[in-house]
Amino acid sequence: MNRFVDRESDMAFLIDEYMQDRASLVILYGRRRVGKTALITNFGKDRNMLYFLATEESEVINRAQFKTQVAEYTHNALLGNAVVDNWEIIFDTLARYEPDVRKLIAIDEFQYIGKSNPAFPSVFQKIWDSKLKDLNVMVVLCGSLISLMESQTLAYDSPLYGRRTGQIKLNPIPFRYYNEFYRGKDEKELIPYYSVTGGVPKYIELFREETDIYAAIEKHVISTRSFLYEEPVFLLQREVTEIGSYFSLIRAIAAGNHKLSAIASVLEVKQTSLTRYLRTLINLDIIEREVPITEENPEKSKRGLYKVRDNFIEFWFKFVYPERSAIERGHTEQVMRRIRDGLDSRHTAFVFESICREKLWQLASEGALPVQFDRVGRWWDNKREIDIVALDSTGDNIVFCECKYKRAPMDADVFYALREKVTAVQWKSAQRTEHYVLFSANGFTAQLCDLADMREDLFLFE
Repeated sequence: MNRFVDRESDMAFLIDEYMQDRASLVILYGRRRVGKTALITNFGKDRNMLYFLATEESEVINRAQFKTQVAEYTHNALLGNAVVDNWEIIFDTLARYEPDVRKLIAIDEFQYIGKSNPAFPSVFQKIWDSKLKDLNVMVVLCGSLISLMESQTLAYDSPLYGRRTGQIKLNPIPFRYYNEFYRGKDEKELIPYYSVTGGVPKYIELFREETDIYAAIEKHVISTRSFLYEEPVFLLQREVTEIGSYFSLIRAIAAGNHKLSAIASVLEVKQTSLTRYLRTLINLDIIEREVPITEENPEKSKRGLYKVRDNFIEFWFKFVYPERSAIERGHTEQVMRRIRDGLDSRHTAFVFESICREKLWQLASEGALPVQFDRVGRWWDNKREIDIVALDSTGDNIVFCECKYKRAPMDADVFYALREKVTAVQWKSAQRTEHYVLFSANGFTAQLCDLADMREDLFLFE
């Protein structure tokens, strides 16, 4: 990519930690390919950083490689030629080297060392407490296996718990930054790109090279030679055991089974047997549980629905996983035909709602709406559903939104249908102030525009 996009707040946090007059220990983690290494590399390029990338090899191999890099960093030939059988000696050399100069030490894929030797987080805790915490040093521990990074560095029972001075969970890039990657494409053209790449920088980079979304999918997703063809397998097999059980669960949700009872029915298992699998997938940011935004106690709500949170994984389970036999046999034309027929209606239209939700927050922060709110989500009951509802929990303002990703302009009937549905929303129904926002991917009819001109509570955004 030509330049670093959308990591301003994360970079500012790292710079602030680096400028502190104390030792800093920052945990940087997030899913693979989300840009952790790019962030730390950009941060450290002018700061004399010692960067070490751990591997899935044994702790002995990692220690030897780390020793070699420290020897080069400290210009210590004696250490370089020595046989060292513990980490303390290596870090002691680091600690004694130029003690008055602020040192930046980054250990990437930190979790692999702890995976090889479960005692390593305790070893590093001892090193931090005895050698590093009182020095002029900043240590960044990076990792892409979320479950292991949380258990090794963040969990209450981790030896490193309480030592960190900060943490960053790096998230995918929001849709609003996509125009910085795809120059020359308007916002509407970028929606399908986001619906497939989901804000993951590595995917964005691959898709930039192609003429349109379908060419990108054919070359980089359904080609058996592309790493994206096996990407969900690669991501999950490093995080979980019983990968088949997790694949079946994700596929059931991606196919439209959002209630726990429906998922259990499709898989022919008891609902209680799914709890731990769902919890794991939620912790990995692959799925999420939603409840109507007006629920008083979301955790205890019985109206929860499960959805795939990761755009690419949802796309893959809808269009690639069920077609793997055809793809393996070389029938890519028929697979691409099904993708062309179904991408908008089966996938992108639903992702469009999440884009509109992000846009609603942005519009409010920019003052484009005469209302503020602090909670945004979906609302539904047994008969009706509203795409987005935004609440001001300390006041009486409520915003009702509908999002339409269709080729035709949105007409006034969408507004009137929304007006009917909002009567079922019981939140502060006696004294609330209602506002209406309509999002359309392809504009609005003259009738709806005239209606918006006449109403102060109706706002249209294309």
